[in-house]
Amino acid sequence: MAMTAPGQTTGVSVFIDPLIADLGVSRTQVSTAYLTGTLVGACAMPLVGRAIDRYGPRRVIGAVGAAFGAILLALSFVTGLVGLTAGFIGIRMAGQGALSLVATTTVAYWFDRRRGLALGITSAVGTAGISLAPVLFERLVADHGWRQAWAIEGIAVWAIVIPLALFGIRNRPADLGQHVDGITPQDDSAADAPLTGWTLRQALRTSAFWAVAACLSASSMLTTGLNFHQIGLLGERGLTPAEAAANFLPQTAAALLATLAAGALIDRLPPKAVLIAAMTVLACATLAARFIHPGWTAIAYGILLGASNGLLRAVESATLPRYFGTAHLGAIRGSAHTVTIAASAFGPLAVSIGHDLTGHYGTALLVLAVLPAVAALAAAAARTPHSKSEH
Repeated sequence: MAMTAPGQTTGVSVFIDPLIADLGVSRTQVSTAYLTGTLVGACAMPLVGRAIDRYGPRRVIGAVGAAFGAILLALSFVTGLVGLTAGFIGIRMAGQGALSLVATTTVAYWFDRRRGLALGITSAVGTAGISLAPVLFERLVADHGWRQAWAIEGIAVWAIVIPLALFGIRNRPADLGQHVDGITPQDDSAADAPLTGWTLRQALRTSAFWAVAACLSASSMLTTGLNFHQIGLLGERGLTPAEAAANFLPQTAAALLATLAAGALIDRLPPKAVLIAAMTVLACATLAARFIHPGWTAIAYGILLGASNGLLRAVESATLPRYFGTAHLGAIRGSAHTVTIAASAFGPLAVSIGHDLTGHYGTALLVLAVLPAVAALAAAAARTPHSKSEH
């Protein structure tokens, strides 16, 4: 999860201004390239999900890690907008999408009763790595240039992800003669019972799936848009580039605490309640970005944005297996990720267009704050799916 950082918007954000300066492209052109890369990358997520179901997480993690590292190395050689767009496709597909999807799906296979807590811990550690990465990346870009920084990232992905796939991951507890939650079933029939769960087609027919997807999409779109333009957005409010990059630190702390809290709460509360809470915090964060000044208000903004992101990460990972089981979890989560990643593609462009039309970011933020409110209403109205046996 932490090694998805080079493909996440937080990790890409520190490259935007150097890319604009060195490649001679505009901010809207870079945002459009990022939109294209994210949309095309999202299309692969159902295939990745099916591959997880068919071949197991271990092989998929190894393949994705190898491809991700190669793409980052290739990005260090780009000379124009076409190559940059191709690179964005690769890192959004492999890093932000596939590697994140397979990591959390793997954990969901191993836990049931405390799945929310387990996924909360996983997401918290991953979020910490993702959120802290921009500080390191900003130093790499400042000291060595953006080309060398991308090359270093690619080598790091190879050095960490591939060995983890080979030596640190097993697909399911049964591969080691173990059981879900580490608890031996009371009888042999339970131990030998086949995996159960909804099919992808059945899940897509439920309002609950689309309510979760709506909340994830609102969060992904706004968080991506705000993080992508964070250096410029906070710079407009008086922060230096280093201070703007450092704002990911309070986001990290808040995301850690919120992810762990959500992971524990989701085992005890209806997912709807946590989804609505996350959307409320996200709307507040979006509006707060209009009033930032150097100091405590900037820290408060980071806390709100990080908390909303942390809540959603834990809820999505735990809610879909609770609602739909694990038999086809890869395919179901892959489809949810497609919708989520596609929504994230429009965040940077929406913020950029709003800035270009008005000369500042404030108006766009006011309009975009409506999205989480609509998603919260969708979550409140959705019907909770019955269990597979009841269905």
